[in-house]
Amino acid sequence: MISRLNMRLVYGAGDIGLMGAVAVAAQSGGAETFGVIPEHLLQKEVGKLDLDTLVITGDMHERKKIMIMNSDAFILLPGGLGSLEEFFELITWHQLGLHSKPCYIFNVDGYWDTLIALIKNQINEGFVPAENINFFTVVDNIKDLETKLTQDLS
Repeated sequence: MISRLNMRLVYGAGDIGLMGAVAVAAQSGGAETFGVIPEHLLQKEVGKLDLDTLVITGDMHERKKIMIMNSDAFILLPGGLGSLEEFFELITWHQLGLHSKPCYIFNVDGYWDTLIALIKNQINEGFVPAENINFFTVVDNIKDLETKLTQDLS
């Protein structure tokens, strides 16, 4: 999808797991790849060294800032705690007016249903402003994701 839409992949520069597979697919399709990894994770996450651009940072905060500054949109894929931490920072930055770039929750097979329910509960309980639900778009399949990305970035 990334190469088909002539987009660049900006990500955490890992060579393993789901994002490693995304990077390999992007490269196979001829897409530009831009990875950002803190020095202490180079070995642990097996840093992907054959990217078009590889930035090695001193810490996680610098990593996220560089990724946000170099991205046009953000997609939350199924993942773990690190994915959640990055997503919530993006939403918080949007709330604070630090960016207005589109954010998507790619809810493959309902993986993020409980996250979406949690955010709606936070809104219903008055802990999160209701308009924050508009800071992200939930998409359930690759076709809808492609359509939204194309619309939002044109």
